[in-house]
Amino acid sequence: MEGNLTAITEFIFLGFFDLQDLRPLLFILVLLIYLVTVIGNSLIVAVTVADLVLQSPMYFFLRNLSVLEICYTSAVIPKTLSDLLSERQAISFLGCAAQMYFFLLFGNSECCLLAVMSYDRYVAICRPLRYSLTMSRKVTVSLAAAVWIAENMVALEQTVAIFTLPFHGPNTIEHFFCDVMPVLKLASSDTSLNDIINALLTVAFIIVPFLLIIASYVGILAAILKMRSGEGRHKAFSTCSTHLITVTLFYGSCFITYMRPSSSGSVDTNRAIALFYTVVTPMFNPIIYSLRNKDVKEALKKLLGWSRTSEC
Repeated sequence: MEGNLTAITEFIFLGFFDLQDLRPLLFILVLLIYLVTVIGNSLIVAVTVADLVLQSPMYFFLRNLSVLEICYTSAVIPKTLSDLLSERQAISFLGCAAQMYFFLLFGNSECCLLAVMSYDRYVAICRPLRYSLTMSRKVTVSLAAAVWIAENMVALEQTVAIFTLPFHGPNTIEHFFCDVMPVLKLASSDTSLNDIINALLTVAFIIVPFLLIIASYVGILAAILKMRSGEGRHKAFSTCSTHLITVTLFYGSCFITYMRPSSSGSVDTNRAIALFYTVVTPMFNPIIYSLRNKDVKEALKKLLGWSRTSEC
């Protein structure tokens, strides 16, 4: 019987179907945020490459984070912008698979990279005499490469596991991009194994990195409290605060989205949360680091020529 069924060749997004009148405004708002995200993170990449002061492991990882933010939001937003101007919000079967693959690759990579960055801060504050050896150039490049390679394999395997399932209809996705659960709901066969795999991957690439971050910052806090110098405590806390804000924003949206029951939340709520973690959160990275990190702020001024102007 299943052999006579026709496999679907495209999916239809219902993400903004009920917001006909607001689409032009949404398009302008999302486009502006996307441009700020791409330009801001590109500037972070540029200054951490060009400025000799920003060549430590912390800024190497920050550069990787900025690249991830650009790629992460670009996996979703260009298609979303196109759909906001289109009457028919459709995506091909292979296009949906590609979008999911890149979304998983960059999203999961960011989870692991944030954990690596917290370990870097832990070594810098708690083991300062061994920092240059522990976080050598070879080690930092190896850690970043391991994140990219491992997450590439995981994203590819997860995407293949989903899109080799039979899809015979319906083909309407209650979302504005190809996220795992909305697509999995449309499969025409039992998805219990996929649900188990997704749960395990959530533990491995969201919860475990988060626990590693917590463990690192417990050690950092203990070390800061032992410092006798108030200036030293302030400097250590200031160094970590930017990373902590980034972690809070990213993991906060992750937990709200993926750690709550699938039946909870209205369509409007789910859409608002998804817009936040795909559009808004990536924009905050350059803003946070440029406002709260003195070295990045000075490097940006030099790159843009502001320091010379202010001197004149």
